[in-house]
Amino acid sequence: MESETQPQDPMKKNESDQKVESEAQPQVEDLEKKKKKEEKAREKEAKKLKAAKKAEAAKLQAQRPSNTSKMGKRKNLKNDVGEEDPEDYVDPETPFGEKKHLSQQMAKQFNPNAVEKSWYAWWEKSGFFVANSCSSKPPFVIVLPPPNVTGALHIGHALTSAIQDTIIRWRRMSGYNTLWVPGMDHAGIATQVVVEKKIMRERKLTRHDVGRERFVSEVWDWKNEYGGTILKQLRRLGSSLDWSRECFTMDDKRIKAVIEAFVMLYKEGLIYRDLRLVNWDCILRTAISDIEVDYLDIKERTPLKVPGYEKPVEFGVLTSFAYPLEGGLGEIVVATTRVETMLGDTAIAIHPDDPRYSHLHGKFAIHPFNGRKLPIVCDAILVDRTFGTGAVKITPAHDPNDFEVGKRHNLDFINIFTDDGKINSNGSAEFAGMLRFTAREAVTAALQRKGLYRGAKNNEMRLGICSRSNDVVEPLIKPQWYVNCNSMAKQALDAVFDEENRKMEIIPRQYTAEWKRWLENIRDWCISRQLWWGHQIPAWYVTLKDDELKELGAYNDHWVVARNEEEARTEAKQIFAGKEFQISQDPDVLDTWFSAGLFPLSVLGWPDDTDDLKAFYPTSVLETGHDIIFFWVARMVMLGIKLGGDVPFRKVYLHPMIRDAHGRKMSKSLGNVIDPLEVINGIALEGLQKRLEEGNLDPTELEIAKDGQRKDFPNGIPECGVDALRFALVSYTAQSDKINLDIQRVVGYRQWCNKLWNAVRFAMSKLGDDYTPPTSIVPDVMPFSCRWILSVLNKAISKTVSSLDSYEFSAAASAVYSWWQFQLCDVFVEAVKPYFASDGPKFASTRGFAQDTLWVCLDNGLRLLHPFMPFVTEELWQRLPSSRDCARKESIMICEYPSVVECWTNDRIEYEMDMVESAVKTLRSLRSLMPAKERHERRAAFALCRTDAVIEIVKSHELEISTLATLSSLKVLTENDAAPAGCAISVVNESLSVYLKLRGTLNAEAERVKLQKKMEEMQKQRDNLTKMMDASGYREKIPAHIHEENVAKLSTLMQELLSFEEASQHLEREIAAEASANDN
Repeated sequence: MESETQPQDPMKKNESDQKVESEAQPQVEDLEKKKKKEEKAREKEAKKLKAAKKAEAAKLQAQRPSNTSKMGKRKNLKNDVGEEDPEDYVDPETPFGEKKHLSQQMAKQFNPNAVEKSWYAWWEKSGFFVANSCSSKPPFVIVLPPPNVTGALHIGHALTSAIQDTIIRWRRMSGYNTLWVPGMDHAGIATQVVVEKKIMRERKLTRHDVGRERFVSEVWDWKNEYGGTILKQLRRLGSSLDWSRECFTMDDKRIKAVIEAFVMLYKEGLIYRDLRLVNWDCILRTAISDIEVDYLDIKERTPLKVPGYEKPVEFGVLTSFAYPLEGGLGEIVVATTRVETMLGDTAIAIHPDDPRYSHLHGKFAIHPFNGRKLPIVCDAILVDRTFGTGAVKITPAHDPNDFEVGKRHNLDFINIFTDDGKINSNGSAEFAGMLRFTAREAVTAALQRKGLYRGAKNNEMRLGICSRSNDVVEPLIKPQWYVNCNSMAKQALDAVFDEENRKMEIIPRQYTAEWKRWLENIRDWCISRQLWWGHQIPAWYVTLKDDELKELGAYNDHWVVARNEEEARTEAKQIFAGKEFQISQDPDVLDTWFSAGLFPLSVLGWPDDTDDLKAFYPTSVLETGHDIIFFWVARMVMLGIKLGGDVPFRKVYLHPMIRDAHGRKMSKSLGNVIDPLEVINGIALEGLQKRLEEGNLDPTELEIAKDGQRKDFPNGIPECGVDALRFALVSYTAQSDKINLDIQRVVGYRQWCNKLWNAVRFAMSKLGDDYTPPTSIVPDVMPFSCRWILSVLNKAISKTVSSLDSYEFSAAASAVYSWWQFQLCDVFVEAVKPYFASDGPKFASTRGFAQDTLWVCLDNGLRLLHPFMPFVTEELWQRLPSSRDCARKESIMICEYPSVVECWTNDRIEYEMDMVESAVKTLRSLRSLMPAKERHERRAAFALCRTDAVIEIVKSHELEISTLATLSSLKVLTENDAAPAGCAISVVNESLSVYLKLRGTLNAEAERVKLQKKMEEMQKQRDNLTKMMDASGYREKIPAHIHEENVAKLSTLMQELLSFEEASQHLEREIAAEASANDN
């Protein structure tokens, strides 16, 4: 295809017409238009100058002596006839939002940067992405998982976008009223951290120095200036989102939804306030969710950097110390990895059946630093008497297990830490004000001075680290707001598992087990955060004039929940009638996951009964990563059922997590993080390394990361474009758990785009300027190749649609790819070339049929591929000639998706082409064994056919076999004919063998050895199959259809062995003839 000479584009002949039209327009233009026109003229002049220089250089090159190839001569001849204008191959500038202005001639190679320009702005401006809530079409709705306002595009976002846009574009083309809603999450902690760092960097101030009101104002300023970069980047990926419905989790409508949800759940008794342990971040001074805690497995004594500490802090150390017993009864030894928490100990637990401590039941130990009496409690649930000393220190306010012990035994809960991680006055005056890990060393030293220290040893442990601040998470007892999830979790479970009334499907099915595990073991959800950026909790604390304790939250029954302060004051007056009071709103904000959990409802206008809510809820599918199945998906389902009356989506598709090509998690410290924009645009190794240097890696990590990049990307990352990246990511989804992303696969699809490009260039050159597409196709009157490509196109359409419908995206991509690559380009395009070799009458009618079939294939094939590769398919489709009898759609994206045309399917034709392809493949294999310089010569071939049916097929399709196998001739032989001499031989199947004429002497002995090896392999298969079928109980155990298949397989093997034996005998005769010739 690449060698085909290209005719002038039909667009070129209209150039003069366009010029006349433009001159007929009014001449009066404003200054700005004139300026733009002058700039364009200068650009055009510069391009012409560049082209002239290029032509001059080519001229000089042509004057040099060289061994000119035939192809070169053809090109020179073409240049003599008429010089090409390089400008004809360059797309003119397209004003933003206008339909792309295409070059007069198709560029000779695919260039992703040139192809992907301008289309998206035109799609968006044309309103192709906008859904209509009044449409009569069936709705199909996806809500984009809202990326963080702080975020930049990463490869996970690219995967999400590629999958969702593929679904949406397919459904849009299939006649659905598609809505894909974009949104952005305010990302409470992440955004607050970014702005806090900015203020510290620029003004050396903390948020507390600035004050809450001013700080929140500065966050809004930052959000408006820098936030939302990722939504702009999603446009670069071709994401056909309905931007008219773009929303933000803290815009006015979403604030209203959050407040309404909180009030409704509170009034139903599902939201309450309680004093419990939370994951506390001492740097951020807030509770954090489980998903924001990363766990580090420590095997032994390990020093780690902790924010706020100059020296590394040791972890993985188990410290033992003794508590003196009351009444001179001796001591009891306990051990801990957090010795500083002993300042908050309120008991010591033992097993009730441990004989070593039976005399201590009901006794007390004495705290060495504050004299507090610590009861010795019996607890069979917590204590393992075989572990350590069998005695456990209990700190109810700072350990989850101890918290439960404290509740079981009614112990004191003593908090010894301030919010910023220092020892408070409860921790004794000796240590008050110390940072917690500084106090760790101080407490150890003090125990040694008191003679109570009993040693330390290595200890395996899991350390919780906040993913936002890198601080070590501290369990802390705090009053917080909680959602009681029990009843809602039951509804979410039933939505998936109720066989009679299943409302939701999880894909892949394997994740239903995880859904069950999470929801059956659900705990109440802590929804309050001690941040300033977020939805402030709509709860007001009422402080009565005669209250003894005045601090906020001192009395748990003094809270009122309302939609605004006026409503809160009214409710407080009713509850505390006749009493003087003041109210103040809870300063805490809601967990970001709370507003995210409402997203499918709030984006459609809930709590108002909007047209969008009525038309589009429940949504059709949620597509997201499997890592947030509980933190987000389950909470959306619980809140959707509770507040919206139904599940928020009918299906959940959970995509795999992306790893690098070696299966490692992507990490900045490994240097294996892949930026999708760098894959799209390309980047040199130097650019990759510079990005690392601009990060915050320490020198050792930096060198490791650079070394990793040098190994994985020695030449950087070539420009791949959006379409290739999207197609690669979608193709990878067959790996349901993890994707090991190899950039070379993306590069491969970039090269495949060039194959598509050339297929269309070939077709355009063969269709000609005046070609008009057919209004209908009648396969029965068409040539064999045309009927075959239409039949297999039908199968590709069927497979693609069924795979998309079942969320098997990799299978869908594979079906489209295989048809384009292996059937259209590799077979059909090559098979029809003889029809266009000359203008003679021999192929006049077949040439017309081939043109029609080419057009139908490209039109259907591009529409079939469009959801996966939107840019290149739009550009190529726009270049296809359109039928004059019906109005053409403006864009491929609003065309109908291909559907199966029953009359195209022809199993007999496909069977015959399979035979043709098998013969061609075998002949090509024989050709590949020849010396390199002989491989491209046309040669005579012979087909030995053993049945009348095969004779008919081969004779009927001699042209296709000769064309595809590059033969000079093909002669059909029967078993009665003498085998041709001087040929290489190979068996195609039990009914067909092929011979390829050799130019030199046949190495018959070498050929015989090859055949012998193949025969041995087949004999082994035959023997194994015979043994299995002769085994005892075979007929009883094996289903009838499997037995029939095995019988047929055995029969085929026997026939093929006979064919191989015949071929071997032929070679024996060749060897004998050769020996005889040598003797003479």
